[in-house]
Amino acid sequence: MPVIFRHEGYRFFFYANEGAPREPMHVHVEKGGVEAKFWLTPEVSVAYDDGFNAKTLRELAEVVEANKNRIERAWNEFFN
Repeated sequence: MPVIFRHEGYRFFFYANEGAPREPMHVHVEKGGVEAKFWLTPEVSVAYDDGFNAKTLRELAEVVEANKNRIERAWNEFFN
């Protein structure tokens, strides 16, 4: 599980085995055993959530949006 970055105790990462065929570009966010997944395109959106409240999901989406280029670069470097 390559970790892209950490922010305020949240871990932003992707799984090394993202399926066959590989799913579209996305990022997982985890803290305290709770996880969410965000699609990056066509816009940042929640793919699934395992327990974060709505406010936290909005804040995490903002962090993902602010770091979208960084996440895309890490994804491409790892999978390509």
